[in-house]
Amino acid sequence: MISGIVAHMDPKVSASDYGEIEKLIASEDSPVGIDAKKTHIIIIQKLLHIEERLERLERLVTGEDT
Repeated sequence: MISGIVAHMDPKVSASDYGEIEKLIASEDSPVGIDAKKTHIIIIQKLLHIEERLERLERLVTGEDT
């Protein structure tokens, strides 16, 4: 199932976006090269933003946001 989902995703990221994200999450103190805490905070923040947008769209569709 997951492989089917991933197959439909476009994982391409522009070089400038990739570089910006890489700089943002990089950590020389980490054995894997990224700051996991910062990375998770960014992901959670983005997911919360997506959730808010989805809720607004759902309210618009159901007519609750008039």
